[in-house]
Amino acid sequence: MKLDHIVILLADLDAGLPFYATLLPLIGLTRVRDHVWANEDGVHLDFRQATQPGHAYQRAAPGLNHLGFTAPDRAALEAIRAAMAAAGFAVPEIQDYPDGSAIFFRDAEGMRVEVGTYDAAGSSRG
Repeated sequence: MKLDHIVILLADLDAGLPFYATLLPLIGLTRVRDHVWANEDGVHLDFRQATQPGHAYQRAAPGLNHLGFTAPDRAALEAIRAAMAAAGFAVPEIQDYPDGSAIFFRDAEGMRVEVGTYDAAGSSRG
């Protein structure tokens, strides 16, 4: 079996969607419907408006901790960082580890979104 899709409910879809609409094509996902992107393996990310009140994102609370994507190399990370900055999003510095590099963005609701490149061991992931 393989992962088919992930549905992410946003407190404010209109405020949150521009971040993902900018980032996801940069990391190889294709928009297949209005709020849905897919990768080459057919895994879909589906963003929807939450219809019930919830709690604000807290990294260590139960639930989703962060989304992590893989970039092919450091140059790709730098290009993604530059494109997100040009689109007006806050862009932190790229963090370097012994086995790779990563950048940790925050979406409009504060959730961490990682884009990294790691060697085969990948011990720094997450």
